Amino acid sequence: VQLVESGGGLVQAGGSLRLSCEGSGFSYDDYHIGWFRQAPGKEREGVATMTNGRSTTLIDAVKGRFAISGDNARNSIYLQMNNLKPDDTAVYYCHAYKRAWGKDYNYWGQGTQVTVSS
Repeated sequence: VQLVESGGGLVQAGGSLRLSCEGSGFSYDDYHIGWFRQAPGKEREGVATMTNGRSTTLIDAVKGRFAISGDNARNSIYLQMNNLKPDDTAVYYCHAYKRAWGKDYNYWGQGTQVTVSS
């Protein structure tokens, strides 16, 4: 099982980025999928989640600016980030989780850096 993120970079405040996370070795439909981020000196926090390829949630700090979506054919999920702010600067990780037969399955990508300049 592997998750590979891409799409991070340096952008000015107000700009946009689209992060991608391509999975292999499993099907996203079977998992709760999420995007997390970790800023320097801070704990990792959840940003957006998707369940069963349809139900989505976003934290208040990104509502109206970010959107999570998926493409089952490509086994990929995306995080569209608009109107970026310096506070969005962090390493972004995608995560897949399910619990089955009394066992937890957790997979993380390697992370992609997003830097927003003011």
